[in-house]
Amino acid sequence: MAAPKKGRQGTQGKPGRTLALILIAIVALTGGMFASGHTTPRLGIDLAGGTSITLQAKNEPGQKNAINKTNMDTAVDIMNRRVNGLGVSEAEVQTQGDSNIIVNIPKGTNSEQAREQVGTTAKLYFRPVLVTEVTGADAATPSPSASGSSSASPSASAKESEKATSSSSPSASATSQGRAVTDALKADPTPSGSSTGSESAAASPSASASTDPATAKLQAEYTKLDCSKKTVRAKAGDGVKAGDPTVACGQNSQGQWQKYILGPAEVEGTDVDKASAVFDTQGAAGWKVTMDFTDKGGKKFASITGKLAQNQSPQNQFAIVLDGEVVSDPYVSQALTGGTAEISGSFDQQEAQDLANMLSYGALPLTFTEASVTTVTAALGGEQLEAGLIAGAIGLALVIIYLVVYYRGLSLIAIASLLVSAVMTYVIMSLLGPTIGFALNLPAVCGAIVAIGITADSFIVFFERIRDEIREGRRMRPAVERAWPRARRTILVSDFVSFLAAAVLFVVTVGKVQGFAFTLGLTTVLDVVVVFFFTKPLMTLLARRKFFAEGHSWSGLDPKRLGVQPPLRRTRRASAPVDTKEA
Repeated sequence: MAAPKKGRQGTQGKPGRTLALILIAIVALTGGMFASGHTTPRLGIDLAGGTSITLQAKNEPGQKNAINKTNMDTAVDIMNRRVNGLGVSEAEVQTQGDSNIIVNIPKGTNSEQAREQVGTTAKLYFRPVLVTEVTGADAATPSPSASGSSSASPSASAKESEKATSSSSPSASATSQGRAVTDALKADPTPSGSSTGSESAAASPSASASTDPATAKLQAEYTKLDCSKKTVRAKAGDGVKAGDPTVACGQNSQGQWQKYILGPAEVEGTDVDKASAVFDTQGAAGWKVTMDFTDKGGKKFASITGKLAQNQSPQNQFAIVLDGEVVSDPYVSQALTGGTAEISGSFDQQEAQDLANMLSYGALPLTFTEASVTTVTAALGGEQLEAGLIAGAIGLALVIIYLVVYYRGLSLIAIASLLVSAVMTYVIMSLLGPTIGFALNLPAVCGAIVAIGITADSFIVFFERIRDEIREGRRMRPAVERAWPRARRTILVSDFVSFLAAAVLFVVTVGKVQGFAFTLGLTTVLDVVVVFFFTKPLMTLLARRKFFAEGHSWSGLDPKRLGVQPPLRRTRRASAPVDTKEA
């Protein structure tokens, strides 16, 4: 007697333990959701509103046929990484036609910073600083000298000048201007500004200008440049090639606008492999930016910093120029070899992350201009969501009515399983928002509604297998255990096909359709989890109850309603009828 009992336990397992495990998992996930503070899923641009930007690609001076599919795809990839690096949820970047890129940025955390950086689409350059001074209304105020020590520590190879590096007065900057610009234009291997103070003073702007028209033109641009005016800043250095000196504007830590004369680009954004914002726990605690260069970029950077380290301020600085604007101008105290560098200074966390993001994803192969910027409201999406939820509620109600009418008592198991699946879907979507940036959009809602049918289909397969076993004359408990292996195979095959379709759709599509595919795949996986770890154990436990075990008329397993036939073995044992007349 012991062996058969053990066999039944092995077949039926321990359903109570399995139910306890999945309930513990649900409680843990729900607790994590409340602990993280994200109790609702993130919403996409169509539900939360946001900004839609149309960027138009343009060829740079001297380029021909640069606007092609390869460069456009590269630009889309970089913009995607740039926006996602800020933690913006469900930002969409995709091409439109041959020369346009559409960027949809949902309203929410860091969306404004994302818009600024997406619009900043020109190439990134590292240029040596030749001359700099405060411009505009602040020009009369002497700007402070570069902060930081003159020698780099072993871990710090470059110090941030806080964008406030200039000579003690505007006139002092103008005195060194001629020699610095002349050295840059002649591509003198001797570092610009390495001359003595007397030599710099002797080389007046007028003397340099008389020897070289290009120098005179650059000096004239610098003299007229007023960086306090937005329209002037936008045109500064417009159309200048990477190999030519240029003028540029930048803002220092005091909020003052600086104007610069910069030498030819020595390092490009493509030479930066990776940049990160790191909190410096050694020495003066604060945020810094670390840079890793490519092999080629490391050699370039070592060469230019070796030259700059020999100069006096401001000509020992290099400017990080993005979209024609100086975003940082750290100074150098020694040659930076090894392919790595640090920029430290009075950064807060946001400033360090913004600079690291620009360095990592700033090197676009094309120049873009904003063709249009449109604010998207959530009103239309909210109406569509309301209509979709109403449709989903109607569909769910019809499914429940069908289950109650056709399966009666078994419908309670199906409804409980649907509730468990809904809770797990909601909690996981809420947690995926801050974790991977998942955002709920209208197609994703459609995917969740479609999943209701997939989940209900799994219950129906299992229930029908049980009813088939009962029709063959088996009692409730063995019918459940014999029906499960057959139903399990069917459920797994059906869910695998649905998951495969969702995975293919996610890979080959872009934009909002990926939201539909992701939600469909997620709910399909959860369907397997719920059926295996909740529906089956619950069915096993209820099969031991008198209401189901004896086939109550409202259990959904009434033998009479199912048309149960006597077992075949009894038909064989019945004796043949006897003809009394023949007897």
